[in-house]
Amino acid sequence: MNPAQHGAAVATETAEFVATVAGADLATPVPSCPGWTLGDLTQHVGSVHRWFTELLRRRVQQAPTSREVDLRLPEQPDGLPEWLAASASEAQEVFASTDLDAPMWAWGVDQHARFWVRRMLFETLVHRVDAQLALGLSPHIDRDLAVDGVDEFLTNLPYAFPFAPQTAQLRAPDRTIRFTSTDGDGDWLVALRPDRFALVADRVGPGTADAEVRGSAADLLLLLYGRQDHRGDTFHLLGDRELLAHWFTHSAF
Repeated sequence: MNPAQHGAAVATETAEFVATVAGADLATPVPSCPGWTLGDLTQHVGSVHRWFTELLRRRVQQAPTSREVDLRLPEQPDGLPEWLAASASEAQEVFASTDLDAPMWAWGVDQHARFWVRRMLFETLVHRVDAQLALGLSPHIDRDLAVDGVDEFLTNLPYAFPFAPQTAQLRAPDRTIRFTSTDGDGDWLVALRPDRFALVADRVGPGTADAEVRGSAADLLLLLYGRQDHRGDTFHLLGDRELLAHWFTHSAF
């Protein structure tokens, strides 16, 4: 997917999120985000939109020293869905006026403005799923989005230590874990070394991994974000179960 597609998908995912929570009881607990309500979840997503939008507007070239941004929160909680829609609309305006291929600081590997659009997309998508699950709905995730989301997650996870410190424990003496989509193309090999871990991008052929998780692209995406359990019936596991347990214990995003 390209940056323009990511931007369009942000709008689509936000619209579905807003439609999900509009009229719902915002005091409803969100089990996949322990301690949060639908209101908390909505405010979080809108805050992320406004923060990322400000970063893009300023096109920052180094890590900001403050995350303060004028959120312009509504006076009453029931205004949060409309406020989130406005946050997404503001983001779209900035996307349209920004060269998304321009160099820019980002915490991940892709040091361009487009990083933030892609990151906003999957932050919104996963939390849209959280909202729907909280209301007893059955979320659908577009397969192309899911594949792109798995790639985005695994590409950037090695750089997430500042806010996901347990990832520092994702080390092993030259071990590999494969994530394989069972509903179409999609295959990701992660290598754990004594000093680091990373998605292997230059391998030739499928090869053999020390451990493997097979499932649909959508399920793999939710698994990586901790919304599913790798030990459930949804997934087929192969190889070293202790290595898989080590990964999922320390890869929380």
